[in-house]
Amino acid sequence: MLEKYFSILKKERPAVHWISQNIDCGIEIKSASDEELESLNIEKSAEALNLAKSGGWRDLGPTGEETLLDLKIELARRMLSKCRFCERRCKANRIDGKTGYCGVGSESHYTSDFLHMGEEPELVPSHTIFFSGCTFRCVYCQNWDIAMNPQSGWVAEPETLSAVLIEGLSQGSKNANFVGGNPDPNLHTILETIRLLGEPGMYLPIVWNSNMYTSLEAMRILNGVVDIYLGDFRYGNDNCARALSDVDNYFSVVPRNFRIAYETAEVMLRHLVIPGHLECCTKLIMEWVKENIPGVYFNLMFQYRPDYRASLHPEIDRRLSFDERKAALEMAEQYGIAHR
Repeated sequence: MLEKYFSILKKERPAVHWISQNIDCGIEIKSASDEELESLNIEKSAEALNLAKSGGWRDLGPTGEETLLDLKIELARRMLSKCRFCERRCKANRIDGKTGYCGVGSESHYTSDFLHMGEEPELVPSHTIFFSGCTFRCVYCQNWDIAMNPQSGWVAEPETLSAVLIEGLSQGSKNANFVGGNPDPNLHTILETIRLLGEPGMYLPIVWNSNMYTSLEAMRILNGVVDIYLGDFRYGNDNCARALSDVDNYFSVVPRNFRIAYETAEVMLRHLVIPGHLECCTKLIMEWVKENIPGVYFNLMFQYRPDYRASLHPEIDRRLSFDERKAALEMAEQYGIAHR
């Protein structure tokens, strides 16, 4: 499990973003149409994954030309004028100062960056960058001060973020972990940050720490950039997702993205057990995982606490009971989930 990630840490292979940064895209990016860029991105991203797998990356070096990563950045920039980084598809023109549901403008903001020791053991120390704003409105959000205030913190300048990530390498960081809030609205900023890592970032894996409500177009851009998807899978149906996170079509979008992540990178799935939601959410998620992404890294989380506006929802305005924890563990055993 996580063999590719550990091989990067051992410097046996580079992070996939380094490969994408050394593949000539073979096209004049600025003059190409959206359709041409999207098609070429799919083709070249598959090439990047094949080079990573076959060892062909050893023949790569700086091209002096526009690269696959440059192409991805151009696609993300163009999407800012009709934003669809997440599946809400607000189509807000963020370049002109408009904002959609997440409230994030053309400039990203972040509230902190540090070497996080509280993530999964395989990741720590993980250099986390916490972006402001989110595509969900979870009534129990524990980071509500960040997630619900997209302008909090400082402007996220790629030059600054790349510099602190490179500095973090000298302090022992194992990866660059983009979180929030949620990273999705900040895709353009994150890609530009990654490009500036250059050679020092060759062995710095990228962790996409997301609610996994990412649009299909954005998932295609992330292919060939992300080494590990650290993804939340909260709800087993659309009704619970709508009631607790104000999101529609959850159980079609999020499973789709986990399938894509499972096929193109490595996945660390987080499931936060919510009081009263074992049968409707925990059980159904485990059933889906067993059938669709077997053997995935599954973090069964009992850290729920009634925060933010949970008091307005009496059914979740409490901690998990002992019996609920026990039942969740029994479900994991029943479905063959090797949980953490």
